[in-house]
Amino acid sequence: MAASTFTKEQSQLVIESWQMVKKDSATHSVTFFAKIFEIAPGAKALFSFLKDSDIPFDKNPKLKAHALTVFRLTGDSACMLGEKGAIDALHPKLKELGKKHVGYGVIAAHFDVVKAALLSTIESLLPEDWPAEKKVATCGAWSQAYDELAGVMINEMQAIRDAEKAPAAEEAPEAPAAESKALP
Repeated sequence: MAASTFTKEQSQLVIESWQMVKKDSATHSVTFFAKIFEIAPGAKALFSFLKDSDIPFDKNPKLKAHALTVFRLTGDSACMLGEKGAIDALHPKLKELGKKHVGYGVIAAHFDVVKAALLSTIESLLPEDWPAEKKVATCGAWSQAYDELAGVMINEMQAIRDAEKAPAAEEAPEAPAAESKALP
């Protein structure tokens, strides 16, 4: 498993900002998903509970619950990255999520949309009195954290897709080795 390149300074910035943001994570998670749908309106089609629903997505209880879960899981996991061995500890859960997301039709490019929405949401919630360089460093730390977390999921998704494409070697009988015959 890959070692985390997340620094102690990045960890501190993520933890400090997450402590402020998570206080109203129910509201912020809806903002986060609104941003996803603003960037990629077609993403709504990935959510079965939004299909054929007359309820606006920001009022949909299933989407609100999902958004809150994703937002909290991302923030809490990002905070853990500063701990020694955390990325290894997170691997099983992230790989499991990767497997599930293959079934939902999620592709690697979708993670870029989610990252942009997450960074936009976090940046908009940082205190106005923070110096610009601290805001930039905080967004950079969140970007690094997201890349590490999403990378595990993306790699698992790719491994599953590669395995689905590969011929099932164990199912095919082995061809006999060709015998070399010398010509007279």
